[in-house]
Formats: sequence, structure tokens, C-alpha cells
Amino acid sequence: MSFFRQSRRRAMIVALTLPLALGACGYNTIQSYDEQAAQAKQNIDAQLQRRADLIPNLVSTVKGFAAQEEKVLTEVTQARAGLVGALQKTGGSDPVELANANQQLTGALGRLTVAIEAYPELKSNENFLRLQDELTGTENRIAVSRTDYNTAVRQYNEYIRKFPAVLTAKATGATPRGYFEVTDAAARTAPTVDFSDKK
Repeated sequence: MSFFRQSRRRAMIVALTLPLALGACGYNTIQSYDEQAAQAKQNIDAQLQRRADLIPNLVSTVKGFAAQEEKVLTEVTQARAGLVGALQKTGGSDPVELANANQQLTGALGRLTVAIEAYPELKSNENFLRLQDELTGTENRIAVSRTDYNTAVRQYNEYIRKFPAVLTAKATGATPRGYFEVTDAAARTAPTVDFSDKK
């Protein structure tokens, strides 16, 4: 009976001190910072999905005015497919892969913008102007979301490397998160525009 009482007392002491010990070693802070980074990542995903959803309407509008720009339109469509594929990856999307796919789409849209310059009637089309405004607004929101995410990731990554949180991070399997940044050298390269075959 006394052994049972002692075991129960020890269990109660552990139950009362464990939350304090976990809090003191940074467990709760790690969870909080990880959740902030996850939420910021979801915001990026939402804005990238919004951008991807606008592309088919843009391509359709441009096709109606500039069907001969098929190569550029195909590049935009393929880059959009790459972004959507990165967003829909099983097990969650990788921020670096998303950043590279987003940059590929940005490059393709840049080439499309240059091609559109030859079509003044398209540039004054109301539907095209609205889509262009929506894309610009979305790109601005992506930039803000990217900054928020990278800030949350920096805070989380720094915290799990500091003592005593590093011990808790190792014990719980908390690992550094990747930043939302372009790593693909080809994606970083500005698009080249060749007007030599234009008449």
C-alpha cells in the first residue's frame, strides 16, 4: 500500500513538474514558432494558388488578340503547371521548390509582357487590364507573404539552435525549416528577348 502511495506521489510530482520543465527548456516556444512559420507558409501557398488561378484567364485573353504568340503562351502555361504541381505535392510543398517554380512563372510572364507590347488593342482591353491589375496585386501579396514567412523561419531556426532549446529540438525532432528563396540558377536568370524574327 505504501509502495502504491509513493508511486502515485511520484507520478503526481512528474505530472506537475513536466509542463514546467518542458516550458523552461523551450518546448512550447518551439511549437509556437513552428506554428507561426507553418501559417506564414500557408499564406504563401494561398497567394501562389491565386496567381496560378489567374493565368488561364490571362492566356485566354491574350490568345484572342495574339494567337501567333503561341510559343510564349505555351511557356506561361507550362510554368503555371509547374507551380500548381509544386503546390499540390503529396506531403506538403517545399518552399525552395515553390520559389523556383514561382520564379519560372515570373520569367514566362515577363516574356509574355514583352510580346504584348506589339498589340496595342490588347493593352487597352478592359478584361486584360483587370487581369493584369489582379496579377500585380497578387505578386505584391506574394512578396509580403514571402517576407513574413522568411522572418518566421529565421526566428524558429535561430531559436532551435540556442541552448537549452537545442536540446529540446533534438529530443523532439524539430529541424530547421527551409527559406522561400530561389536556388535554381536558371530561374534567377532574367529572360532574354529576341526581336530579330519580328517584322
